Amino acid sequence: MKYILVTGGVVSGLGKGVTASSIGVLLKACGLRVTSIKIDPYLNTDAGTMSPFEHGEVFVLDDGGEVDLDLGNYERFLDVKLTRDNNITTGKIYQFVIDKERRGDYLGKTVQVVPHITDAIQEWIERVAIVPVDGKEGAADVCVIELGGTIGDIESMPFIEAFSQFSCRVGFGNFCLIHVSLVPVLNVVGEPKTKPTQHSVRGLRGLGLTPNILACRSTKALDENVKMKLSQFCHVPVEHIFTLYDVSNIWHIPLLLRDQKAHEAILRDLNLLDVARKPDLVEWTSRTELCDTLHVPVRIAMVGKYTGLSDSYLSVLKALLHASVSCNRKLVVDWVPAGDLEEAAKDRPDAYTTAWSFLKGADAILVPGGFGDRGVEGKILAAKYARENKMPFLGICLGMQIAVIEFARSLLGLKDANSEEFDPETSNPCVIFMPEVSKTRMGATMRLGSRRTYFNITDCKSAKLYGNAKFVDERHRHRYEVNPQMISQLENAGLSFVGRDESGSRMEIVELSSHPYFIGVQFHPEFKSRPGKPSPLFLGLIAAACGQLNKALENYGHPGKLLLNNGMSNGQSRVGIHQNGNGNANKSPYKLFNGIYSKGNGIHV
Repeated sequence: MKYILVTGGVVSGLGKGVTASSIGVLLKACGLRVTSIKIDPYLNTDAGTMSPFEHGEVFVLDDGGEVDLDLGNYERFLDVKLTRDNNITTGKIYQFVIDKERRGDYLGKTVQVVPHITDAIQEWIERVAIVPVDGKEGAADVCVIELGGTIGDIESMPFIEAFSQFSCRVGFGNFCLIHVSLVPVLNVVGEPKTKPTQHSVRGLRGLGLTPNILACRSTKALDENVKMKLSQFCHVPVEHIFTLYDVSNIWHIPLLLRDQKAHEAILRDLNLLDVARKPDLVEWTSRTELCDTLHVPVRIAMVGKYTGLSDSYLSVLKALLHASVSCNRKLVVDWVPAGDLEEAAKDRPDAYTTAWSFLKGADAILVPGGFGDRGVEGKILAAKYARENKMPFLGICLGMQIAVIEFARSLLGLKDANSEEFDPETSNPCVIFMPEVSKTRMGATMRLGSRRTYFNITDCKSAKLYGNAKFVDERHRHRYEVNPQMISQLENAGLSFVGRDESGSRMEIVELSSHPYFIGVQFHPEFKSRPGKPSPLFLGLIAAACGQLNKALENYGHPGKLLLNNGMSNGQSRVGIHQNGNGNANKSPYKLFNGIYSKGNGIHV
């Protein structure tokens, strides 16, 4: 097994996750099998109880692991299925060691950071690295490991020491350290400054690790003089110093590394030159270039609670992007804070007017998942507007639940219809707490991971988009469900629950057959969307927004058959303002195309 460690220096948010994923793409294109591990030095056992404002979205894996959003980036770039063990946290390591101590495994020895914590880290990495994640048998060839945080952070010190030992343990030719660092260009003088990277590498070497390769983040490509200076002071060969400068979208990063022959440097250090082939990135290049040339916009109103930090909806944004590129459309997302749609927001007329103008000016509406009652009434109003005005709508998790609540209020006349999450005393609970879920413990107690949904109605849009499948396996993360006792009442009024779980009593997919595209799902389809293989339901939403839904349904959601011949608009997509002020585009180190930006791993519109 060969190991690549990706560390970061100077500042956080440089894009270590994108860099690690891109290295994996490049090595995979060389014919190697690749797996990934993300290390988060925080004390939480996992990301499940962390606020989206604190750490971005919680990404959910097939096995129910609630993990850092970088693992989502690994899965999307490498097209693999990781496990919860591929995300290491300080909390997991300490819990593992303490559990061993309580069992008496250390035979009375004093348990210490060195060697017990550092040994546990190394053992965990070696154990997880050999687990296949690409659907094939046998271990991968290379394991790419990202160490979160910045060199010098006190919480990452045990991991640094562990890797210092690990590099000696696995031996020369089996370990490659890639250090991602900032080389800022000061506007005053207009030249790249290498001192921050010099200090970062000096700190790294003082901790027992020497980088094999430098990946320098900068606004522009570094010239040879700058690389020579970095080489002299950082003790890294010039041919092992690469620039990750700002590009139009993050799909360019693997191509950027390839063009600078980064794969040759990595393969040389890992003694893999003889077994690897020339990187084949034809399909990746084609998709990247297509993404840059799209000009006909499709506008999606994202009605959510966490619109101030778009990393909270990272996978949703990526899924929209995958579907938009497959439909030959430039994605434009208008952030609509759900609370600004509510009657109470009229006290803030500018926010209220702006929110409604974005909602009404969009080609489609998407209500993603979330927790808590803030903004719920605004989401219900968004679902009502989409239903009454025949606007394409996709509700995910909570988005499905509020669509059911809105339908019950408007068409069943149940004015107090609500979810027990928001009104425990409601006399018409459309959404109830699932009986098997704990009410006392928060972490890892939801209905999590991949679950099977069966189509009980095959002649429906969602089944056709999934290729007329009899069932689908999608990932879940929820505590509440649609009340089974109200299903017949809702279906008699025209709402169709076309997908259910294996018991037939838990609702998974809801459609409004009289509507061009009105779908709600209890699961999170965004987690399995991939570049070139978009989620069928996201593909359906974008196709409906572009007036191409019939073509998508005829081709059973096959993205390769949906590309438009000339990219011409059908008249429904409208060019307009691309940002409502809630994104953080001015802070982003990686720029995506046409007003969509990536900060580290997030897309900001």
